[in-house]
Amino acid sequence: MPAARTVTPDGDVILLVSGESAAARAAAHAQDDDLTAVIEITDVAPVSVPHRIRARARLAGWLTPVRGDDRAVCAALLAERHPVGELLGLAESQDPPYTGRPAWMMLRLEVGEIALEDLWGAAQVDPDELADAEPDPLTGHETELLQHLAAAHAERVADLCGLLGSRETAGMTAVPLALDRLGLRVRFTGGPGRPSFDARFDFPEPVADVCGLRRAMRALFAAAAH
Repeated sequence: MPAARTVTPDGDVILLVSGESAAARAAAHAQDDDLTAVIEITDVAPVSVPHRIRARARLAGWLTPVRGDDRAVCAALLAERHPVGELLGLAESQDPPYTGRPAWMMLRLEVGEIALEDLWGAAQVDPDELADAEPDPLTGHETELLQHLAAAHAERVADLCGLLGSRETAGMTAVPLALDRLGLRVRFTGGPGRPSFDARFDFPEPVADVCGLRRAMRALFAAAAH
């Protein structure tokens, strides 16, 4: 498990890993582009709900140590997006080959293939799409917001079933499952013999921040109440 990871503007994945890790040991002695590697990422819902895995992704490519002037650039990018305190300072400053095993290393995965399976289906993603993608503005807040909705507003989340038309939801439990700038996904679960299902509730327009989210959620709950 890397201590931190981020994506460069070119679509490479930068990883901060322990110098004792297998990836660090292999990359330290590899020649350029001769070490293939796969990153597997599992996205688990931050609330208690059956079938909590929301997505899986596999990124395959070529792994090399971050070298030369790129070290400062990649360290700044990691520090900005995933503050890890003194770990970046412990990364060995010299380029490979190393005279001793560094405590931490920055590695670069040049991505060649991406496979994604999530709540919407499965697809192959072009690496250029990863480079062009922007993080959702709610990414850093989603865990806290979903847990708050589940703990403090369970009844209002359950009221959203009123927006599902004639679909039968009596006796089912509604749990907020995923949240992004475009809307809220809720999982409805019932007892034995009642298959669970997901419902997506789109916002009238994409939200840009938490303030916009509050307005969108109030509008969504008001529509369900009527």
